[in-house]
Amino acid sequence: MIQTSIGSGIRLGIDLGGSKIEIIGLDVDGREIIRHRQATPVGEYTETLTVIAAMVEKTERHLQIKASIGIGTPGAISKVDGCIKNSNSVCLNGRPLLSDLCRILRRDIRIANDADCFALSEAIDGSAADGNVVFGVILGTGVGAGVVANGRLLSGPNGIAGEWGHNSLPWMDKNERGFRECYCGQSACIETFLSGSGLSASHELRFGVSKAAIDIVRGAENGDSQCKISLNEYSNRLARALAHVINILDPDVIVLGGGLSNCSILYQSVPKMWGQYVFSDRVDTRLVAPKYGDSSGARGAAWLWNQKEIENPNLAATD
Repeated sequence: MIQTSIGSGIRLGIDLGGSKIEIIGLDVDGREIIRHRQATPVGEYTETLTVIAAMVEKTERHLQIKASIGIGTPGAISKVDGCIKNSNSVCLNGRPLLSDLCRILRRDIRIANDADCFALSEAIDGSAADGNVVFGVILGTGVGAGVVANGRLLSGPNGIAGEWGHNSLPWMDKNERGFRECYCGQSACIETFLSGSGLSASHELRFGVSKAAIDIVRGAENGDSQCKISLNEYSNRLARALAHVINILDPDVIVLGGGLSNCSILYQSVPKMWGQYVFSDRVDTRLVAPKYGDSSGARGAAWLWNQKEIENPNLAATD
């Protein structure tokens, strides 16, 4: 019989992505004990709630325990009306995701931006675990980031700490100004340059050839001259964008996530380029690959609850 109090120390984390939903279970020491994925019902808010509830029920039945639950989602919770804002999964925008899931799952849950969850995962026990200040970056369909200081996720009064992708690319040349409109309503956002589609668009604009980002990376690694030029340009833009972060935040570690984090060239090329933009005589910030890859979002969501909170009997679920 499933226990009704959240006292096992087991954390469940859910990564609500645009194409897949992943649930992961961590034990008291942060070891993965269960993981499951399934497709996201694209554009279907109510069905998304149903799928999440079913995944939680199935996982808890398997583990024979009721656990704490954290969820990573695109966008953030608005402090105006409690609904999701700024999500590129647009069916979530304007929806009371947190309150709906608390009602359906009959307990308190925690929700944070998916990039925040990625950063928290890598800062707690991932590749940035030795850093006091960690900047975790997502380079994928969109571009986002999260900030962790001394093991604590920073949110800010507006709930947008780390919304790095929706600032203008710094130190633009004349060819970059006005480049691509962003869904946020601005143009030349960092996201429009550094997302996968941004890399593809830049390559097509320069060479008149349409290529997916992954094919540009593979081409560069295999010596294709056009792809090497595009990836070098991408590296320079990433170096400029991260130099801006270093000048403001001065993090110990920057960890890359998302599909483009698999490009090994970036970890050598970007630190060589960012020094000319950082206001310092040397740069000791480290640029690292993630330890947990695309599972970091779900792990970080699980880490939204700390051990003391899990053990507090006031967090017992309502049955």
